[in-house]
Amino acid sequence: MNKLRRGEPFMFHFPMGDGSGTRSLWISPSIPLVFHFYGSRAPQLNRRWIDDLMNEASTPQGLSVVAEPDPDSVPTLIG
Repeated sequence: MNKLRRGEPFMFHFPMGDGSGTRSLWISPSIPLVFHFYGSRAPQLNRRWIDDLMNEASTPQGLSVVAEPDPDSVPTLIG
């Protein structure tokens, strides 16, 4: 949501569930999005995963689905 709030469009790539390939979506502030959450409790968010997804969305390749890290594990620094 932060990228959209800042007016930053991005590509979102995700694998098709049937294994037939990958689907890519252009996400832009000018395109309406709807979020639906089931249940009455607010969802718990994994801050590490959100940061990973933000970094991924800011790359030239765009956002791809990445595994959710354990929120309590120590992040691995590369480089």
